[in-house]
Amino acid sequence: MTSAAGVVVVGGGQAGFSVVSTLRASGYEGPVTVFAAEPHLPYQRPPLSKKAHTEPDGVRVELVPESFYRERDIDLRLGDGVIALDPAARTVLTRAGSRVPYDHLVLATGARNRPLPVPGAELAGVHALRSLDDALTIGRALTTAREVVVIGGGFIGLELAQVARARGARVTVVELTDRLLSRAVSAELEPRLREWHERAGVRILTGTAVHALEGNGRVELVVTTQGILPAGLVVYGIGAVPRDELAREAGLAVRDGVVVDEQLRSVTDPRVSAVGDCARHPHPHADGMVRLESVQNAIDQGALVGRRLAGSPATYESLPWFWSDQGEIKLQIAGLRAPSDEVRLVAGDSADRLAAYAFRADRLVAVETLNWPAEHLAARRLLERRTPVSAAELAGTTLGALARARRAAEVRA
Repeated sequence: MTSAAGVVVVGGGQAGFSVVSTLRASGYEGPVTVFAAEPHLPYQRPPLSKKAHTEPDGVRVELVPESFYRERDIDLRLGDGVIALDPAARTVLTRAGSRVPYDHLVLATGARNRPLPVPGAELAGVHALRSLDDALTIGRALTTAREVVVIGGGFIGLELAQVARARGARVTVVELTDRLLSRAVSAELEPRLREWHERAGVRILTGTAVHALEGNGRVELVVTTQGILPAGLVVYGIGAVPRDELAREAGLAVRDGVVVDEQLRSVTDPRVSAVGDCARHPHPHADGMVRLESVQNAIDQGALVGRRLAGSPATYESLPWFWSDQGEIKLQIAGLRAPSDEVRLVAGDSADRLAAYAFRADRLVAVETLNWPAEHLAARRLLERRTPVSAAELAGTTLGALARARRAAEVRA
C-alpha cells in the first residue's frame, strides 16, 4: 500500500517506533509521519524505573539516534501531539494546528497513570512515573529523600522501592489489596517475592488504604489505615488507563482501549489500526478480548502492523511475556494465567530460584519464574509452539528438563 498521504502514526513510544521501523525494513516507500507529544526522541520505558538511581541527571534511553529517522525518510514531529481525528476526511489535527492527511492511521497512544484520588496528591514531592521527565525528577529527588513511601505494589512500585533502597532511603510500600502484584503474580509465588523484598529492607503494608497526604506545601506524612507514615518523597503507581480519547471522540469503537480485530485494525474503520497499551484485541492465549501492557506486546504488534501495511498481512498471535527487575530479583512471566487456574510451585537447584506453573484443564498455560531465566525461556518455547504439557508430565521435574528429555527421545526415534 503506497499513496501520497501515506501512513501517520500517533504516538512516539515503543509501539509507534516498531511500526515505522518495520515499515521501512519491509520495503514500504510511501510517506511516514510520526507525531510524538513529548519533545524527546522515542525511548525505552522499562529502564526508567531501574536507572533513576544510577543516572539521576541523564538517563540515556533513546531507541535509536535522530539520524535513523532522517536516513529512512521518516518525518518525526516531536512535541506536536495529535488533538483530533477525522476518519471521514482521513486527517489528523495537531496541537500546532497542522491538518495532516493519511491513507492509514496507526494509534500508538499508550496509556496514562491512574491519578491518586486522595487529598494532598497535588503536594510537591508526590510523583507518578510514566515519562522520561518523571524518571529524571524522581532520580533527583532520591538524592536527598530519606523516607520514601511507594503507593502501589505493582511492577513499577516494587522496582522503584528497590531503587530507593539502593540510594539508602527507608522505604515503605503501601498496597490496597491483600498481596503484591495481585493481578500479575499467582498467590502461590507472591509470598516468596514479598519475603525477599522484606529481607532487602523494604517495609510492606498490604490490605492498607491511603486516606490522605499531608504537608506544608510539600509532602511530609502519608495517612493510612495502618497509621501515619513519614515521607519526604511519595511515588505512586496504582494502575494505568489507555489513552483512547482520540478514538472515542472520533467515533471509533472503544472499550478500555481501542477495539481492534485479529489483524489489529479498528473494528469501526479498517483504515485505522491500534497497537500497544491502547489496543484491545482478540488473542489465542486469552479468554476473549485483552489489553496488554508490555514491551513485547508493543514491539510485536507494531511489527505486525508495519508488515501488513507493507503488504504482508497476518493475525496477531504472539505469546505474551513480561519481566521485572526488582533489585536482585528477576521476575519473568510467560503466558496468561487466569484466577481459576491450578498453580504448582517448584523450587530450582538453588534457594533463590522458583517457578510457578499454571494449568488450565490439565494443560500448562503460563509460567512465572524468580531468578530462573533458563526455565522462563523453556516455558516460552513450549508455550509459543503450543506444545501440550500436563501436570503429570511436570511432576518431579522442570520444563527445561522435560524439553531436553523430549529432544533426546526424538533423536532416539
